Amino acid sequence: MSKTKNANTKRRIIKTASTEFGPYDFEGPLQEDMSLLKLSYDHEARQGAYMIRMEPGAETIRHVHKRREEYLILEGDLVESDGTVLGPGDYVIYASGSEHNSRTVNGCFLIGIDYSFSEGDQS
Repeated sequence: MSKTKNANTKRRIIKTASTEFGPYDFEGPLQEDMSLLKLSYDHEARQGAYMIRMEPGAETIRHVHKRREEYLILEGDLVESDGTVLGPGDYVIYASGSEHNSRTVNGCFLIGIDYSFSEGDQS
Protein backbone atom coordinates (compact mmCIF):
# COMPACT_ATOMS: atom_id res chain seq x y z
CA MET A 1 0.00 0.00 0.00
CA SER A 2 1.44 3.40 -0.93
CA LYS A 3 1.83 6.17 1.63
CA THR A 4 -0.65 8.35 -0.28
CA LYS A 5 -3.35 5.70 -0.22
CA ASN A 6 -2.74 5.08 3.49
CA ALA A 7 -2.98 8.80 4.31
CA ASN A 8 -6.33 9.04 2.53
CA THR A 9 -7.93 6.58 4.96
CA LYS A 10 -7.78 9.36 7.58
CA ARG A 11 -9.34 11.93 5.26
CA ARG A 12 -12.99 12.97 5.57
CA ILE A 13 -14.74 14.66 2.65
CA ILE A 14 -18.01 16.52 3.09
CA LYS A 15 -19.91 17.29 -0.11
CA THR A 16 -21.21 20.65 1.14
CA ALA A 17 -23.11 21.39 -2.10
CA SER A 18 -25.29 18.30 -1.62
CA THR A 19 -25.34 17.82 2.16
CA GLU A 20 -28.51 18.90 3.94
CA PHE A 21 -28.08 21.67 6.50
CA GLY A 22 -29.67 21.26 9.92
CA PRO A 23 -31.30 23.66 12.37
CA TYR A 24 -29.27 26.60 13.70
CA ASP A 25 -29.11 26.77 17.51
CA PHE A 26 -25.73 28.28 18.42
CA GLU A 27 -27.17 30.94 20.74
CA GLY A 28 -29.79 28.71 22.35
CA PRO A 29 -33.22 28.59 20.71
CA LEU A 30 -33.66 27.29 17.17
CA GLN A 31 -33.74 30.07 14.61
CA GLU A 32 -35.97 29.03 11.72
CA ASP A 33 -34.48 31.54 9.24
CA MET A 34 -30.96 30.11 9.61
CA SER A 35 -29.45 26.68 8.95
CA LEU A 36 -26.19 25.03 9.96
CA LEU A 37 -23.84 22.41 8.56
CA LYS A 38 -21.33 21.20 11.14
CA LEU A 39 -18.10 20.36 9.33
CA SER A 40 -15.73 19.59 12.21
CA TYR A 41 -17.77 21.44 14.83
CA ASP A 42 -18.13 19.65 18.17
CA HIS A 43 -21.25 20.98 19.92
CA GLU A 44 -20.11 19.80 23.35
CA ALA A 45 -16.64 21.41 23.06
CA ARG A 46 -18.23 24.37 21.20
CA GLN A 47 -15.45 24.57 18.66
CA GLY A 48 -14.64 23.54 15.12
CA ALA A 49 -15.67 24.51 11.59
CA TYR A 50 -19.20 25.03 10.27
CA MET A 51 -21.23 26.63 7.48
CA ILE A 52 -24.25 28.87 8.06
CA ARG A 53 -27.01 29.88 5.65
CA MET A 54 -29.05 32.91 6.68
CA GLU A 55 -32.30 33.74 4.89
CA PRO A 56 -32.97 37.39 3.99
CA GLY A 57 -33.77 39.34 7.17
CA ALA A 58 -32.25 36.74 9.54
CA GLU A 59 -30.45 37.97 12.66
CA THR A 60 -28.33 36.16 15.22
CA ILE A 61 -28.99 36.59 18.93
CA ARG A 62 -26.45 38.85 20.64
CA HIS A 63 -23.75 36.63 22.16
CA VAL A 64 -20.33 36.66 23.85
CA HIS A 65 -17.63 34.45 22.36
CA LYS A 66 -16.00 31.98 24.72
CA ARG A 67 -13.50 31.12 21.99
CA ARG A 68 -12.02 32.93 19.02
CA GLU A 69 -14.43 33.09 16.07
CA GLU A 70 -13.35 33.56 12.48
CA TYR A 71 -15.56 33.52 9.42
CA LEU A 72 -15.45 34.10 5.67
CA ILE A 73 -18.46 35.48 3.81
CA LEU A 74 -18.99 33.30 0.73
CA GLU A 75 -22.21 34.85 -0.61
CA GLY A 76 -24.58 37.68 0.28
CA ASP A 77 -24.28 40.37 2.92
CA LEU A 78 -23.82 40.51 6.67
CA VAL A 79 -24.34 43.61 8.80
CA GLU A 80 -22.52 43.61 12.14
CA SER A 81 -24.00 45.16 15.30
CA ASP A 82 -21.76 48.23 14.86
CA GLY A 83 -23.17 48.80 11.35
CA THR A 84 -20.20 47.38 9.41
CA VAL A 85 -21.46 45.83 6.16
CA LEU A 86 -19.62 42.71 4.98
CA GLY A 87 -19.75 40.93 1.64
CA PRO A 88 -18.22 38.04 -0.30
CA GLY A 89 -14.53 37.61 0.45
CA ASP A 90 -14.59 39.50 3.75
CA TYR A 91 -12.86 37.60 6.57
CA VAL A 92 -13.74 38.50 10.16
CA ILE A 93 -11.87 37.64 13.37
CA TYR A 94 -13.49 38.05 16.80
CA ALA A 95 -11.32 37.55 19.88
CA SER A 96 -12.51 35.44 22.79
CA GLY A 97 -14.68 37.61 25.05
CA SER A 98 -16.01 39.79 22.22
CA GLU A 99 -19.75 40.42 21.99
CA HIS A 100 -21.87 41.04 18.89
CA ASN A 101 -24.73 39.97 16.71
CA SER A 102 -25.10 39.90 12.94
CA ARG A 103 -27.96 40.28 10.51
CA THR A 104 -28.44 40.01 6.79
CA VAL A 105 -30.57 42.05 4.43
CA ASN A 106 -30.46 39.85 1.31
CA GLY A 107 -29.26 36.54 2.77
CA CYS A 108 -25.80 35.26 3.66
CA PHE A 109 -23.73 32.11 3.32
CA LEU A 110 -20.54 31.80 5.37
CA ILE A 111 -17.99 29.36 6.68
CA GLY A 112 -16.84 29.82 10.27
CA ILE A 113 -14.40 28.38 12.77
CA ASP A 114 -14.55 28.66 16.56
CA TYR A 115 -11.45 27.56 18.44
CA SER A 116 -9.23 28.10 21.47
CA PHE A 117 -5.59 29.09 21.31
CA SER A 118 -2.76 27.33 23.02
CA GLU A 119 -0.82 29.44 25.58
CA GLY A 120 1.03 32.36 24.02
CA ASP A 121 -0.55 31.94 20.57
CA GLN A 122 -3.25 34.63 20.56
CA SER A 123 -2.15 37.00 17.79
